[in-house]
Amino acid sequence: MKSTKELLGGRIRELRKGLKMSQEALSELIDVDPRYISRIELGKCFPSLEKLECVAQALNTEMRDLFDYEHQQDELNVQDVIGKILGGVEDKKQRQMILRITKAVTRSVVNDL
Repeated sequence: MKSTKELLGGRIRELRKGLKMSQEALSELIDVDPRYISRIELGKCFPSLEKLECVAQALNTEMRDLFDYEHQQDELNVQDVIGKILGGVEDKKQRQMILRITKAVTRSVVNDL
């Protein structure tokens, strides 16, 4: 299982690449050496709270979104999370709606491959 530093670094890399931004460009925006960005993204170091705020601002996102990395965890853990979410839904109509939405989304994803 990946460490928090690795998950955070992966999420920062994911958000940065989603903006088509280089490590160098991000490092300039937050006034650090590009090697520091590389070390963060590799999970080698953990940025300070102040630098995390700068990273979030540079990536045009909320700081809490930097910690939204459940999708990076292994498949077994993803299934556990999905099970817990669905287990918390007691209303039958809501469960049926979730099922319909899930089927529609998965069909869309499979068709796009």
